[in-house]
Amino acid sequence: MTVADPLADGPQGAVADPPAFPASLADAAKRQDLFGPAISLFIKIADHWALAVKDRQTLLGGISRQTYNNWKHGRVTKLSQDRLERLSLIFGVHKGLQTVFAEDAAGVRWLKAANRDVPFAGQSPLERMLHGTMDDLYVVRRYLDAWRGVR
Repeated sequence: MTVADPLADGPQGAVADPPAFPASLADAAKRQDLFGPAISLFIKIADHWALAVKDRQTLLGGISRQTYNNWKHGRVTKLSQDRLERLSLIFGVHKGLQTVFAEDAAGVRWLKAANRDVPFAGQSPLERMLHGTMDDLYVVRRYLDAWRGVR
């Protein structure tokens, strides 16, 4: 049975795949092709998670509200390697939630619920991500990967 992805733009049951990132994000020309699709998918995920704008700004590396609004309306001029890596990690968290939880709502609840496991120390995984460092994003991504058996 195919479960519809609420973030999919395609026909019912189609799953939206994150943009394929090049092997090296250091190539500015290759990164440029990813700007629009990556930001568009991030906005959909952030909407699905019901994130406040300030939280979206933090996840994107502390960008200004004006920059966020420009990106949201398709005015993306460039993304740094750091920002694309952040987006890739967020996409991985989203994919991990979809894999681990049968229902999207359960995944979002887990993301926002206090967690006593060592990496979270009583905070929610989302709160850990909102500390703002790349390492915090990696911790949540790796936790979900380990949970679903990815090495």
